[in-house]
Amino acid sequence: MRSADTAFFGGPLDGRVLPILLSPFNTVPKVYRVPVPAHGDQPARTLVYVRVKEYGTKGRSRWRYEYEPPADEAPND
Repeated sequence: MRSADTAFFGGPLDGRVLPILLSPFNTVPKVYRVPVPAHGDQPARTLVYVRVKEYGTKGRSRWRYEYEPPADEAPND
């Protein structure tokens, strides 16, 4: 299967670029879920990233993922 190096913004994966498997239409999935196992006092959880279109310097579009915090997590202001 083909994959594309995709950037992650926000959350624990901020700044990382990971290879993501492409769909039959050569796009990355709309939502990317990362399961995180329980560790110590932290319960198991799932990180959710949403696909967003990004434009490069030459006007070409590509995809990236932005972190979507859980509803019970307060934003840092």
